[in-house]
Amino acid sequence: MDCKDFERLIPDFIGEKLDFLTLERFRAHMDHCENCKEELVIQFLVSEAMQRLEEGDAFDLQGELDHRLFEAKRKVRFHKVFLRVGFCLEILVALAVIGAAVWILL
Repeated sequence: MDCKDFERLIPDFIGEKLDFLTLERFRAHMDHCENCKEELVIQFLVSEAMQRLEEGDAFDLQGELDHRLFEAKRKVRFHKVFLRVGFCLEILVALAVIGAAVWILL
């Protein structure tokens, strides 16, 4: 992912609309690009502050952004584990089918 793609996806990240694969690439880019991370912080603070001011709510925007980034990291980690477990189960089923086929043929 390049910086233009990252910046284009910031509103979807703020709106929590990114799918797993896009979210993974988004986080990976942000972890390695300080300029994009700064742009995310700015856009998040502006968009959320405007909304909160209109609603009259109290807010801790930096805390909320940190929480969203933590949740995004947790979500990516969960999906990676889920995919690995699924892959292992597929291998076990394939081995069981091969074992059953060999047993039947003998």
